[in-house]
Amino acid sequence: MTHSREDWTASAATRPLSGELRVPGDKSVSHRAIMLGALADGMSTVTGFLEGEDTLATAAAFRAMGVRIDSEGEGRRIVHGVGLHGLQAPTAPIDCGNAGTGMRLLAGLLAAQAFDSVLVGDASLSRRPMKRVTEPLAAMGASIDSESGGLPPLRIRGGQRLRGVDYTLPVASAQVKSALLLAGLYADGETVVREPHPTRDYTERMLATLGWPIDFEPGLARLGGGHRLQPAQIAVPADFSSAGFFLVAATLIPGSDLVLKAVGMNPRRTGLLSALRLMGADIDELDPRVEGGEPVADLHVRHARLHGVAVPEHLVPDMIDEFPVLFVAAACAIGTTTVSGAAELRVKESDRIAAMATGLRACGIRVDETPDGAVIHGGTVQGGEIDSHGDHRIAMSFVVAGQVARDEIRVLDCANVATSFPGFRALAGAAGMALRSAG
Repeated sequence: MTHSREDWTASAATRPLSGELRVPGDKSVSHRAIMLGALADGMSTVTGFLEGEDTLATAAAFRAMGVRIDSEGEGRRIVHGVGLHGLQAPTAPIDCGNAGTGMRLLAGLLAAQAFDSVLVGDASLSRRPMKRVTEPLAAMGASIDSESGGLPPLRIRGGQRLRGVDYTLPVASAQVKSALLLAGLYADGETVVREPHPTRDYTERMLATLGWPIDFEPGLARLGGGHRLQPAQIAVPADFSSAGFFLVAATLIPGSDLVLKAVGMNPRRTGLLSALRLMGADIDELDPRVEGGEPVADLHVRHARLHGVAVPEHLVPDMIDEFPVLFVAAACAIGTTTVSGAAELRVKESDRIAAMATGLRACGIRVDETPDGAVIHGGTVQGGEIDSHGDHRIAMSFVVAGQVARDEIRVLDCANVATSFPGFRALAGAAGMALRSAG
């Protein structure tokens, strides 16, 4: 999807962040709710669905394959599942928009169908490597062609007979793991995926919730083909990554006292929480519970002074999407924060290490880049002009930085925020952040 140019100006917050708010639904769980609901035998109800462009693109993909998906108001979908073998051939290429999750998971799912299909994406997604998913799928018997270097579009040949594999991921990736598990639903025999580091287990939890026999533990998932998915009521938790911007903002803005409701607390997702607590953040988990197979809690965050730390490498895989806002927390901390083991950040929507380092330097913060991370020297954030490179998480991170900056921060190219966090400006403003369109 193409956007008109949108630039924002963030300035020092005029009041503490306070009250209760709920950020939009988890993007990863929303993708999977549509996909697995579509493959179930009957009608599933999804609540808390993220009304973002990435997840809407996934819903549109399944509509294009003959699945009826009714929208019953904000965040609510009725998915009329067609069963494992009920998808129909799309009449045009499937547009995944900006969604790497959508494209990689669909590659696994479509590799097992009787029909041919093509997956395309926007300019950003078209630069993201897909070889890490197409190669193991090929080992299962899939036939997928890509552009030079393994880039999209992906051209998937239908009618292939897939067989289960016992595959060890060279790089930990929930998306690649999920693609193999989805292909494994259709494969002969057993599919086993092993990981060098445990990644988020949304697919495994949701498969179990919909009744598919699956064994999983951190770093390992195992399932056999030939079963059926049962329809379910799927409650999508509030997105931890989206909550992360408010966790950091409320920590940094003096006097803040904020509660974030029903936040997804998947243990493979909450590395930022652990890192912030190591830095001295004051964040409590209230009313921990399980909804739709996922752990959730209300997070109560109060202002606290942060100090720099060496971020433990074992937390890195559990916070790969939250590093941009962690960099902002580190910039405002007393002392030096060191991040290592995060080379994966260089192949996200942008090279997030380079983009954050460049942006923070423009705001007067000293940052030393390393191949797999950075050393951030805490100080006073000045004003400046930041290019977000169309990366939604970088844009929102610099909005947070602007709340404690000495002068205004102008954040360029913010339209992509709508991919993961529709309504961010309104919610941020309601909580107390100072943010306006730069015109």
